Amino acid sequence: MSEHQNNQVANGKRSGFTRFLDTVEWLGNLLPHPVTLFAMFAVAVVLGSGIAAYFDVNAIDPRPEGAAGRAADGVIRVVNLVSVDGLQRIISNLVTNFTNFPPLGVVLVALLGVSIAEHSGLISAAMRGLVMGASKRAVTITIVFAGIISNTASELGYVVLIPMAAVIFHSLGRHPLAGLAAAFAGVSGGYSANLFIGTVDPLLAGFTQQAANLIDPNYTVGPEANWFFMIASTFVISILGAFVTEKLVEPKLGKYNVNEAAIDLGSPTLDPLTKAEKFGLKMAGLAFVGLGILLVLSVLPEWGPLRHPETGEVAGSPFLKGIVVFIFITFAIPGFVYGRIVGTMRTDRDVIDAMAKSISSMGLYIVLVFFAAQFVAFFGWSNLGAIIAVNGATALQNVGLTGPELFFFFIAMCAIINLSLGSASAQWAIFAPIFVPMLMIVGYSPEVIQAAYRIGDSVTNLITPMMSYFGLILAVAARYKKDLGIGTLIATMLPYTLVFFIGWTALFYIWVFLLGLPVGPGSPTYYQFTG
Repeated sequence: MSEHQNNQVANGKRSGFTRFLDTVEWLGNLLPHPVTLFAMFAVAVVLGSGIAAYFDVNAIDPRPEGAAGRAADGVIRVVNLVSVDGLQRIISNLVTNFTNFPPLGVVLVALLGVSIAEHSGLISAAMRGLVMGASKRAVTITIVFAGIISNTASELGYVVLIPMAAVIFHSLGRHPLAGLAAAFAGVSGGYSANLFIGTVDPLLAGFTQQAANLIDPNYTVGPEANWFFMIASTFVISILGAFVTEKLVEPKLGKYNVNEAAIDLGSPTLDPLTKAEKFGLKMAGLAFVGLGILLVLSVLPEWGPLRHPETGEVAGSPFLKGIVVFIFITFAIPGFVYGRIVGTMRTDRDVIDAMAKSISSMGLYIVLVFFAAQFVAFFGWSNLGAIIAVNGATALQNVGLTGPELFFFFIAMCAIINLSLGSASAQWAIFAPIFVPMLMIVGYSPEVIQAAYRIGDSVTNLITPMMSYFGLILAVAARYKKDLGIGTLIATMLPYTLVFFIGWTALFYIWVFLLGLPVGPGSPTYYQFTG
């Protein structure tokens, strides 16, 4: 805590905001590890299926007669997993639940390509060149923009860009915490905006597809499902982030006093890009452009080999179905070109080592996926998800909450839940099987539902101590203000959360419902049951 907060506690005075933060932290600490959480949910689904089957819990299937997966009598009944058949099914499919889980393979393949670009130094150099090359007038929006883009390379934004932004602001005579806040807003608050498809996109799409399959077994959701909306969001969040920094946060912080620092900051300087790094970036850029041209020639012309072989359309084409392959290639080849030029990747062994290091860091993710896969599979087998979705959709229809305004409540709910359950994948793995089918029945596509979820999941990352890198941000901030505590940091970031929530939700409404634009390539806005 800061000295001010400690004085409040000593005097028995606690503000409403401080009590709110305490509640968030207390709720977060009550939650077990996400791995344990999924294991508990998996067991709960098995036991719950037995109880629900005993009481003959069911729902009327809203799908038309003859639809895939629809029972002959049109009733969805609970499948009892607490039975001999249920036990046999669990034991027989435990391994395949894991190995066939859609997010597993695609995330690891995408990561292999990103790891080459990251370990070669390409992404770090690109971020430095982007931020350090910006004019003083444009530096704020450039930092927010760079923070958003950095999410393609896992923790790079947190570890490199946020400390760098504080140094840049200090070197310009501006408050370093304003620079830190701007970068943090882009990296964490803009987590679901980007110009590029990264490793989180196939991960979330896999959970969304699994959830959609509960009522439509043939529905597919690709990593590109929200790409168009992500691109638009990148520019909107960059503008909003710069506005909040310059009009709200920086004026509140005031002029920086170096005596507030916990250490001797010295002369705030950053090493500029070397000639080799600049040349490497130029050649990597040419490689990226070359790959882009080849890709365009493979997809856009009517004779393109990656278009749909039967319809000739881009929708449902090998390009979209295999987009994770192109994520791998577009990061791996420019990354190797850059590494070869600057000397960080001289042989094939360097490339292999880079990929191996990234995969070795995914141990916790693989363990998490194993238990998440079991929970999702059990939930689907039991029909509990479909029954909850049908009854939930019926309740929404009964109260008349089926229009676009429904998404305001959905986004707000996701934002609030994110305060205590900070992992995007863990949260969506739990709630996708409930809300995706429910809102599909109401009439909205899984792609639109996922886009709305990602807004709520992003905007409160900035104000929850449960966010995995929150401690790191606090440590960096404390270098510049020695008495800075959790409350001070969250109070600094709160304006971003509020403005991002309002602005991003408004963009979603305008993009999807007023302009009628798709959230991604081939992504419909509405969903209708088909036979």
